[in-house]
Amino acid sequence: MKPPYYIGLESAREVLAEMGIELKEKQIKRAADTDIYGRRKPPFFVDPIDGRLKIEKVTLLRIYREAEIDAENNLKE
Repeated sequence: MKPPYYIGLESAREVLAEMGIELKEKQIKRAADTDIYGRRKPPFFVDPIDGRLKIEKVTLLRIYREAEIDAENNLKE
């Protein structure tokens, strides 16, 4: 099992761009902002050492893959 690989906002944006999901810096920051309940859309967290937002790379990729699978499963034939 591989250890987790944590990435920051800019790296997350680059990973998504490699998948064809082009987000502006403002868009990725907005997705990482907390809502009124203190939750974020993707599970970004504050790194306890440097205080920056991070996310596990595999988790980010899984979220998009699951969204794609849900969309495919909800196609009306």
